[in-house]
Amino acid sequence: MSTAAPAPPDAAVTMFGPVTGLARQYASMLATHGVERGLLGPREVPRLWHRHLLNCGVVAALVPGEATVVDIGSGAGLPGMVIAMLRPQAEVILLEPLLRRTVFLGECIAGLGLGNVTVCRARAEDIAGTIRADVATSRAVARLGRLAELSARVIRPGGMILALKGDRAQAELDEAGPVLRRLGARSAEVLRVGHGIVKPPATVIRIVTADEARRR
Repeated sequence: MSTAAPAPPDAAVTMFGPVTGLARQYASMLATHGVERGLLGPREVPRLWHRHLLNCGVVAALVPGEATVVDIGSGAGLPGMVIAMLRPQAEVILLEPLLRRTVFLGECIAGLGLGNVTVCRARAEDIAGTIRADVATSRAVARLGRLAELSARVIRPGGMILALKGDRAQAELDEAGPVLRRLGARSAEVLRVGHGIVKPPATVIRIVTADEARRR
């Protein structure tokens, strides 16, 4: 059973500023239709802002303003939808293979009137080379080694991977070392972002991929 979304905290009003109204609408969609369709657990509704919207919103600071972003395994649109609100000059592609999720995402885009977002119903491995985004984002999709391989297939050479992770981020990064070396990653680091906005700060693994000459 769905319930109403809580009111946005002060941190959300500060973060979203002029698009706070859009963020509230999206939160309402997640709390109602998202819960009804099984895209969000009902227990997540009370912590919708801090655990989900704000946690994803702080990642937007790492995204260049006019980048093309592909959100892998977008699910209910996190973090892709939030980045699209906060980076209106960016082009965001929500990559999601499941029909019921893509239908929900399409309804959200239409309801919010976001002209910089599109939905692509596919898996990253199935469309390798057809999307060449500047940035690939993800949240709770796969372990980093597998995720890095998938992400590298849908971004341009020298593009960036931003993976929202949890407490084991550094361990995942260490485990993914052989994959990252094979991909020729130029850099890979664990970042804590959103200090003073979310507690604890969001944990993001940022990888900068190889240029054309080194990618295989």
